[in-house]
Amino acid sequence: MQAIKIRENIYWVGAIDWSMRNFHGYETGRGTTYNAYLIIDEKITLIDAVKAPFKDELIARISSVIDPSKIDVIVSSHVEPDHSSGLPFIAALAPTAEIITSAPNGLKGLTARYGQLNYKAVKAGDSLSIGSRTLSFVPTPMLHWPDSMVTYCPEEKILFSNDAFGEHFATARLFDDENDPDVVMYESKKYYANILMPFGKQAQTALKALGGLPIELIATGHGVIRRQSIDRIIESYKTWSSGAVDNRAVVVFDSMWGSTEIMAKAIVEAFASAGVPASFYDIKCNAMSDIVTDVFTSKYLAVGSPTINNQMMPTIASFLCYIKGLRPLNHAGFAFGSYGWGGQSIGLVEEELKAAGVEIVLDKIRLTNVPTADQLKSIADAVRSIVC
Repeated sequence: MQAIKIRENIYWVGAIDWSMRNFHGYETGRGTTYNAYLIIDEKITLIDAVKAPFKDELIARISSVIDPSKIDVIVSSHVEPDHSSGLPFIAALAPTAEIITSAPNGLKGLTARYGQLNYKAVKAGDSLSIGSRTLSFVPTPMLHWPDSMVTYCPEEKILFSNDAFGEHFATARLFDDENDPDVVMYESKKYYANILMPFGKQAQTALKALGGLPIELIATGHGVIRRQSIDRIIESYKTWSSGAVDNRAVVVFDSMWGSTEIMAKAIVEAFASAGVPASFYDIKCNAMSDIVTDVFTSKYLAVGSPTINNQMMPTIASFLCYIKGLRPLNHAGFAFGSYGWGGQSIGLVEEELKAAGVEIVLDKIRLTNVPTADQLKSIADAVRSIVC
C-alpha cells in the first residue's frame, strides 16, 4: 500500500472500500473511499484517519512516506466512524500528536467515543502554522453532523472538505478528470440527495463561509479529489441547497396483482403526454437511494400502493419513511392505488406525503380491482390537469 502524491510533500494515504454496498440505508453500488491526507512540513500533519477496519491500509500508506510515530498533528474533521474510528490506532503510534477537532461538538464526540486523547478544540477563525503552510479551520455544523468542519490551506489553495463535495465512489484513479465526469456527478448528486438534502440551509451557510477562497484542489472525505470540476460542484451545491426542482415527475409504486402497476403506467404516460418527463420505479426492482436521487430534483412525486392488512405495502411505508427524514423541498404529488375491499393504503400514503412536506395537488386516486379503460382515461386527464 503506497501513498499517492497529490502535491509536493502532500499525499493521499486513505483507503478504498471496493465492496461496501450499504451506508446506513443508502445503497452504494460503486463502493466508497475513506480519504486521508498526509502533509510533510515542519509539523507532520495527518488529516483524517479512515474507518477502523482499514487502519492497516492507512498505516501502510503513511509508512511508505514517513514513520507514523513522527506525526505531530492529526486533524479530525468529523466524529462519524467512517472518518474517525482509525484515530485511536494512529494516536497510539504517534502518542505526542495533537488531535485537532471542532469546539465544542467535535471534542465532545471524540471524547465520548475514544476517551481522553491529546485533543485541541478549534473554532471559526482559528488557524495553525505547520511550517511553510498554514491550516485554517472552518466549522460546517450539520453538514451533516454538529461537529463537522473543513480545513483550508491557503499556501496550497487546497480545501480539505470532508463530507462536503464528495461522493461514495471507489476508485484507484484519485482525481476527478481521471474518471468519467458523468459518473462522478451522478454519485455526487446521489450523495447530496441521500445524506445532505435535509441540511440545505446549513450547506448555504457553509458555501458563504467558503466564498471567495481561491481553491485549486478539493480534497474530499469520500470519492475523487477535484481539480477540474471545482466550479461545477460548487455551483451544483448552490442549486441543490436552494431546493430548485426540474419540471419532471417520479412515479413510485408497489403492486400485488398488477392493478396498481397498470395505474402507475397510465400516470407516467399522462405526465409524458403533457410534456413532463417521468420516471417509473417499481420499488421491488430499484434501490431507494437511487429513486431518491431522481426525486430530489423532480417537481412531481406520485406514490402508489395496494392495501394489505389495512395498511400500505411495507416497501412503500419504508420508502415514505426514508423520504420524510430527508425533507424534500418544493415537491408536489399525490397518492394512488388499487384495492380489493378496504382501500386504506391510499389515504395513508397521502398522509405520509403530506408529512414529508409534499404539496398534495391531486386528491388520492382509489380504484377497486382492475382499472377499466375509462378509469385509466380519467386518471390521465386528472394528471394532465395539474401540469397544464
